[in-house]
Amino acid sequence: MIALRKAFPIARIGLRNRHISTNVARHAEAATVSSGAEKLTIPVPEGTEKPADPKLVSIVDNIAKLNLLEVSELSALLKRKLNLPDAAMMPAGFGAFAGAAPAPAADEEEAAPKVVKTTFKVKLVKFDEKQKVALIKEVKNLLEGMNLVQAKKFVESAPTVVKEDVSKDEAEKLKEAFTKVGAVIEVE
Repeated sequence: MIALRKAFPIARIGLRNRHISTNVARHAEAATVSSGAEKLTIPVPEGTEKPADPKLVSIVDNIAKLNLLEVSELSALLKRKLNLPDAAMMPAGFGAFAGAAPAPAADEEEAAPKVVKTTFKVKLVKFDEKQKVALIKEVKNLLEGMNLVQAKKFVESAPTVVKEDVSKDEAEKLKEAFTKVGAVIEVE
């Protein structure tokens, strides 16, 4: 045995440390039991419903068994006990019929997702008479299937829609091209 102690002194230290750590754990456990502290509960994972407190469940069950007169009396007692003002409470569903303020509607608008516009309309509002010829040539080049006569009639019929249902990038390119030749363009 002595030979083992000399050969394995580390094992002896490990046993002593284990003995100390188990004693510390026992003392800590005894301290919590003696102080009257309750055991810690394991938290409920996210996404699952937290179990209700049995004390609260019994209170809810007792309230659910009451008739309307008893509920009214309970309400009056709670108001007195908690020093609550005696204000008329309106059920949630009657707000729209009783002329409630439009504040909830504003909250609903903020909560609703904003609609992002994906298609645009490019409109020729007016043009510079001095650059009419250049604008006609630009319309002929940018709009497919137009000859010079059609492009001239198109430009002279301003204000008119150049293109509808185009992407934002394409609408910006058209606006830039027409603005260079003296046209006033709106993107809607």
